[in-house]
Amino acid sequence: MRVLVVEDEHVLADAVAVGLRRESMAVDVVYDGDSALERLGVNDYDVIVLDRDLPGTHGDDVCRSLVSDSYTGRILMLTAAGELDDKVEGLTLGADDYLAKPFAFAELIARVHALGRRSSPPLPPVLRRNGIMLDPATHTVERDGREISLTPKEFAVLHVLMSAGGTVVSAEGLLEKAWDENADPFTNVVRVTVMTLRKKLGEPPVIHTVPGAGYRI
Repeated sequence: MRVLVVEDEHVLADAVAVGLRRESMAVDVVYDGDSALERLGVNDYDVIVLDRDLPGTHGDDVCRSLVSDSYTGRILMLTAAGELDDKVEGLTLGADDYLAKPFAFAELIARVHALGRRSSPPLPPVLRRNGIMLDPATHTVERDGREISLTPKEFAVLHVLMSAGGTVVSAEGLLEKAWDENADPFTNVVRVTVMTLRKKLGEPPVIHTVPGAGYRI
């Protein structure tokens, strides 16, 4: 899952990004509304964690812009205001969920996971395919009942492949969803990660290379 965090409080934004990355999410961070619109113009995000009171373009206007452009990513709006009227206004703008500051980080994680599952087509809470079970909430993977320990990037790649439902995912698609904007598109990091993931998942192989196209389970 790829997430954009838009928050002008640098310490909070960076802390949120660190926590989401520990959940094997690819996270980009910006600190104002203008930078958010710039990133959203070039990258696809599954979830946008959007502070409402932003410098530059206001968070409300960022949200309106996304809704008017029929953006497919889900929007979790953050605000210092927790009154009912503020929540209603935020949701009326087109946000998919609303979280008032201060918030428990565990709740933020749960809400981001829930929004990610509401993508199109919607995903079940636990993914299962070919004897593999992947649970994003508990960050666990099993194959035929045997628990498998994965690095955050291996977990992210497996999550993308299993979410694809047996269709082919290109190397570029994996790079887009499992790494952030700082990833070098000319490295072989995707191939190496898929190779180590295959070894950990064991025999018979479940990740297949489709020549000239990508990978699928």
